[in-house]
Amino acid sequence: MLIGNPEALLAELPPRGRLLGLDYGSKTIGLALSDASRTIASPLETIRRSKFRADADALLRIAAREQVLALVIGLPTELDGREGPRSQSTRAFQRNLEPLTPLPMLFWDERMSTVAVTRTLLDADASRARRKVLVDKMAAAYILQGFLDRLVGLGGGSAWR
Repeated sequence: MLIGNPEALLAELPPRGRLLGLDYGSKTIGLALSDASRTIASPLETIRRSKFRADADALLRIAAREQVLALVIGLPTELDGREGPRSQSTRAFQRNLEPLTPLPMLFWDERMSTVAVTRTLLDADASRARRKVLVDKMAAAYILQGFLDRLVGLGGGSAWR
C-alpha cells in the first residue's frame, strides 16, 4: 500500500520497528535498515537487478528476515522537482511490488543522494572499486536517514522518547 506522506505512514506503524530504505537503480537496488527506534539508518546490502520477480523476491526475503514494517523508496526527481524517466521506472517498480506485500511504502525525495555519498567516499579516499561496492547501499542509507530525521519532527523518531 502506497502511503502519501510521512504523517500517514507514522499513523500506520507501531511506535517501534525497523524500516527498509531503497535506492532503486537501473542495475542495482541499494538497501539500508533503520534500528527499531528509527534513529539511525545503516547501509545493509545491494541487490544486483535481474528480472522483476527475482528482485522482488530477494527484497521481500530481506524485509522478512529483518522484520521490516515499511519500505521507504527513494524517488529520483530532477533538481527542479519534475519527475523524469528514472522516477517513472521507480514508480512502476513500486506498483508491481505492491500486490506482493502488505508492507506500507512511501516515496522519499532522493535528489542528490548518490552525489552526496560519492563525494563522501571520495573525501574518504575510497578507491573506485570500493565506491562501486558501497555507493548504492550508502545512498539508500542517506535516503532513509533523511526520512528518519523528518520523523523526529513528527514525534515518531527517537527524540520523542
